[in-house]
Amino acid sequence: MLLLDFLFPRRSLTGSEGAFVTPEECARLQPDPVVEDRDALRQRGIVALDHIRAAVPYRQSLLLRRAVHTLKYKRIPGVAETLGSLLVAGCTENTVHGLWFMVHGGQPSTMYHEPSTVLCPVPLHWSRRFSRGFNQADLLASIVSSATGIPVQPLLRRTRATGFQAHRGRAQRLTAVRRAFRLRQCAPLPHAVILIDDLATTGATLDACALELKRGGVKWVEGWVVAHG
Repeated sequence: MLLLDFLFPRRSLTGSEGAFVTPEECARLQPDPVVEDRDALRQRGIVALDHIRAAVPYRQSLLLRRAVHTLKYKRIPGVAETLGSLLVAGCTENTVHGLWFMVHGGQPSTMYHEPSTVLCPVPLHWSRRFSRGFNQADLLASIVSSATGIPVQPLLRRTRATGFQAHRGRAQRLTAVRRAFRLRQCAPLPHAVILIDDLATTGATLDACALELKRGGVKWVEGWVVAHG
């Protein structure tokens, strides 16, 4: 390990040697929660997802963008711990132990910490997972589960490669992920699912997942992401 560190020194988000994320960088990555409710989502064409919670706005933090890029494209899973902690801090405050969600005519029916709620990481296509070596959503979901006690259940699989969404417009994103997800053979399905991913831009991927889950009988689906926008 010492030889590897000498030959390939660890570089932090700002270029320092010795760690992938320094304590100073961690201190700069603070939650600034973003929330979109069902009405806001419907107004912009998101048809199945009920809620999005994000720890931070994506465009407002260069350091956050570097962290996400380091995790996904430099393939350094160690950054997931920092981003997962940020996700937990930004998305669970006043939520896990106190927020009711609506599933029957707008009336409260259950709570997040009841057994009928699970975390579901947004799946990668097998080819992307093979090339990257991991699914960042799996890593984040494990961190959220450890912090909240909500179990992880991989309810979905991605049936086809959808390419990179980063440089697509909204219409292209919606088309690219349409019918790209299928339910695994999991019975019975939970009443509520919290989708976990690193980013939500248009929300197209989360919505495609939510649509498949609701077709299977899930009553409430929301997304928790590190960053939105």
